[in-house]
Amino acid sequence: MSEVRVRFAPSPTGFFHIGSARTVLFNWLYARNTGGTFILRIEDTDKARNTDEALQVLLDGMRWLGLDWDEGPEVGGDYGPYFQSQRGAIYEEYLGKLKAAGRTYEQDGAVFFKISGEPQVLEDAIRGRVERTEEKDFVIVRSDGSPGFHLVNVVDDIAMGITHVIRGEDHLSNTSKHMELFKAFGAPLPVFAHIPLILKEQGKGKMSKRDEGALVEDYQKSGFLSEAVVNYLCLLGWSPKDDSEKMPLKEIIERFGFDGINKGNARFDSRKMSFLNTSYLRELSLDVFIEMARPILLEAGVIDVSVDEAYLKQVMAISQEKVRMPVDIVGISGTFFSEEFEIEPKAEAKVFKKGEPMVCLQEFKEALETLEDYSVAGVEAGMDALVERSGRKRNDFFGVARLAVSGLDRGPGFYELVSVLGKDRMVSRIEAFISSRSEVS
Repeated sequence: MSEVRVRFAPSPTGFFHIGSARTVLFNWLYARNTGGTFILRIEDTDKARNTDEALQVLLDGMRWLGLDWDEGPEVGGDYGPYFQSQRGAIYEEYLGKLKAAGRTYEQDGAVFFKISGEPQVLEDAIRGRVERTEEKDFVIVRSDGSPGFHLVNVVDDIAMGITHVIRGEDHLSNTSKHMELFKAFGAPLPVFAHIPLILKEQGKGKMSKRDEGALVEDYQKSGFLSEAVVNYLCLLGWSPKDDSEKMPLKEIIERFGFDGINKGNARFDSRKMSFLNTSYLRELSLDVFIEMARPILLEAGVIDVSVDEAYLKQVMAISQEKVRMPVDIVGISGTFFSEEFEIEPKAEAKVFKKGEPMVCLQEFKEALETLEDYSVAGVEAGMDALVERSGRKRNDFFGVARLAVSGLDRGPGFYELVSVLGKDRMVSRIEAFISSRSEVS
């Protein structure tokens, strides 16, 4: 175990922002890469906003992403308490040190810290040399007696033995104040690493909680895989220095380091996030995919608890490659489980735009009735024979047949569709479709 100790110190407000998730992820990755310790510390001094429910949103989001902590709430550790609201005595002790050293004074009920006036030179692990001189004393205890952000942040980092402070670039302006405090306490400076901001997908400016795609819980609810979200967040401001994008977490941990973090800001890209999610979905084992799809299909009423498991497995096996989001499974596989389905108007218009679709459908039905081998290879061979004797093209049959048995013009591979539905379903559905069109005409 290395001596590296990093922390994530959020204020639980009921939201888990994508920027916060990326910050905690980079801290977690650095700890896992170095064999160090990752600490979760809760800044919960805002009694009006910080509730148990808000904290739960944060903890649930971190667990969903797989970001476990070595010390902190529900885990414990040797450097607690891990809630700022419980660390008042520690802040008083450190404040006493500053007062004894003559570095504080009171004004209008607040306690101010006397700056040194010396340039603070930071060798940031990402941004390089940054120099800034604080020109004004600043508040470390508010007029209501509560300790201010700058004081508690530095005191907690000292008391918890934090060696590396990895945080957003928007905190860079605070760092000279924090360096002044570290030095006033006679404490060694941690390594500072300020990571780039996440910009909105469209327009300018930092991504906020109001922007689409900004909240982790939205990804949880909409069915994104946590592995895909983590993979994408890694690429927001960090690069493995080659063209790698989709990487297993183990590889990311091995390759992660400050030298791969960009100085420039990262722009959020929902399309890349979705692309990665699709890739991860298609690589799930069939059993895992089924267990993910089952509650979605049950809730939508597509299946019930008495579903034929062997048939469900067949349907999921040919549907998985077409799924981009878990919820897509309802539209892609729904018609496999019910004889009552709508014919999509746009699909019908497309199919009936040219050729002789109803004649082709009748010919296809007759071929199905004499087909003996309903394996995928058998269906394909039967189609080859039909094409040869009819003089038509495959597409003359594909579109109208798919429309008749599913109501759509898209879905799983055609031969797989026919094979899984089987002779009885295929023929009865085509007959029903032909009959409905005869009634219309």
